[in-house]
Amino acid sequence: MSHDAVPDPSRPRPALPCGLSLVRGVRLERLATLCAEVEARNARSRDRPHGPAAEAVAAAGFGVFECRLADESLTWTDAVYDLFGLPRGTALRRGRALDHYPPDSLAMLERVRAAALAARRGFDLDAEIVTAQGQHRWIRISASVACADGVPVRLFGLKRDVTAERQELERLRMLAERDALTGLANRAVFEARLAALGGRGGGALLLVDLDRFKPVNDGHGHAVGDACLAEMAARIRRVCAETCAEARAPMGLVARIGGDEFAVLLEGLPDPALPERLAARIVAALAEPVRHAGLTLQLGASVGIARQAGCEPAELFARADGALYAAKAAARNTFRSFDHQADPAPGARRVPRAALVRL
Repeated sequence: MSHDAVPDPSRPRPALPCGLSLVRGVRLERLATLCAEVEARNARSRDRPHGPAAEAVAAAGFGVFECRLADESLTWTDAVYDLFGLPRGTALRRGRALDHYPPDSLAMLERVRAAALAARRGFDLDAEIVTAQGQHRWIRISASVACADGVPVRLFGLKRDVTAERQELERLRMLAERDALTGLANRAVFEARLAALGGRGGGALLLVDLDRFKPVNDGHGHAVGDACLAEMAARIRRVCAETCAEARAPMGLVARIGGDEFAVLLEGLPDPALPERLAARIVAALAEPVRHAGLTLQLGASVGIARQAGCEPAELFARADGALYAAKAAARNTFRSFDHQADPAPGARRVPRAALVRL
């Protein structure tokens, strides 16, 4: 019989630790010896976060950590060192570990940790870290608090990499909230944000409708039409970001709400002239030719503006839509603003076109 063959079953077999069964092709005497060595090593290190339990959680992708609150010294298993990209076994204090958390993530961690220690209870938190190699990663912390005479003395628990999980959730969120072609917010997000305004606030709504898009789409095909839509969306987003930054205003929500229709929702107007200045820049930017696949395509845009002025979301949209209709009827490649002072009351019938003025 070779050294690795299964021994004669009539011979006495060494006792195996609970849960282990015969492993084909391995001498049982050797297996029993190895198990005894592992158990002895685990017994010697039971006061540290190693041993059978630590090995089990490591196999499941978890790392074990402990922080002694008296001196904030840390003990990590290898899996936690790997999460942070640090050499295994490096002596650590908590301050050094905190250097790997970006400011917002660190602020959240400190807030949650302080509350947990004050309440003598554990916590779960997803936090962003930056590894020693500069890689951004998300970890999930599951912590428990150990107390002596009612005073917290240790914080311990598990950490694991949830970067892939967070990326998948973000992908699903993007699918639910973003227009696949342009990357802008979709109509569902726009309608939710518009509805959330209620009748309060001093924002404004700009509706943008492309001019001469249908002839391009019909004459050159949907692939060219899609390229034009993506380019126009990028221009609207860029102009909105630049104009709002200049005015020190919050970045407006830019959404695609129809085939060739877009919306910009401004939720604050530190500069009362911001909507008209933004509309003029959108018209100018979208009037520039689109060059694609050897083609030079001339489109344009009309913009309708309505200020919130205390009206409900549905009325705000109707007013902006009326202003857009007036802009397209006038000459296209222009904008119109709704004059709310000409409207007797929010919710009343739509005012005649004379109430739509170009500013």
